Amino acid sequence: MSLKLTILGCHSATPRVNAHPTSQLLEIKNHYFLIDCGEGTQVQLRKYKVKFAAIKRIFISHLHGDHIFGLIGLISTFRILNRESELHIYGPKGIKEIITIQLKLSNSWTHYPLLFHELTSSESELLYEDDNVEVYTIPLDHRIYTNGFLFREKKGERKLNMNAILNCEEIERCDYQNLKNGKDFILKNGKVIKNEDLTSNPPNPLSYAFCSDTCFYPKIVPQIKNVSCLYHETTFLNDKEALAATTKHSTAQQAATIALQANVKQLIIGHYSGRYKNIEAFKTEALEVFENIHLALEGTVFEIS
Repeated sequence: MSLKLTILGCHSATPRVNAHPTSQLLEIKNHYFLIDCGEGTQVQLRKYKVKFAAIKRIFISHLHGDHIFGLIGLISTFRILNRESELHIYGPKGIKEIITIQLKLSNSWTHYPLLFHELTSSESELLYEDDNVEVYTIPLDHRIYTNGFLFREKKGERKLNMNAILNCEEIERCDYQNLKNGKDFILKNGKVIKNEDLTSNPPNPLSYAFCSDTCFYPKIVPQIKNVSCLYHETTFLNDKEALAATTKHSTAQQAATIALQANVKQLIIGHYSGRYKNIEAFKTEALEVFENIHLALEGTVFEIS
């Protein structure tokens, strides 16, 4: 069991030839969730051979251009490709107006249902849930209203201990699902065989937290405690800590501090300012605080297991 995260873009501000603004694709429990949609996202999706039709839900953290300017292009391309299935977009209040006015003035209304879920709450809220996964907002502290997102698998079925099961002649194949669901087995003579004697615990559910853009904000720590993987923005190094505070961004060490306080399993850092030519410096600085660190780079695929 694993999550798959593809980095489509990981830089801040304006796009450059080899530096694309924020966008990620998360594959979790047969869902393909697009997180942010900076300029050129659809080109990156094509480059890394992502099937457009697989994307049913897009999560937008905030309305700054380097996180949203690619959205109208992607929506329009879906139209050209004769998309029919619903597209759900979750983002701050105003996102519907931004998109629909462009569709209106260009007379390019979609032929597929375009469903907006506008966010205003300063508290964490459940955005999406099914039998396998749930998605929550992570309220962040940036210059405008911003949310991160927590993607979490639900606890899976228990694993059958076939050696133990085959030793009990009364257990039939039709009983397997009840055992997976955690039920004990009752023999014909009334004796109860405890479920833990016939099954084992399922793997621990995996989780992924996306936190960009934000200043150093320890209030998020309780919500992201023990996540399998955290992505946290690192726009600046320590040499620009004052600028980070002014613009409400984070340094590499601050991101690592959040990871340490939250006891996350691994940290991915990104959203680098274009003023830095050596991206490795971000990892070097963060390693002073937290050990398991990876750099977000376009095209990198992380298997989180």
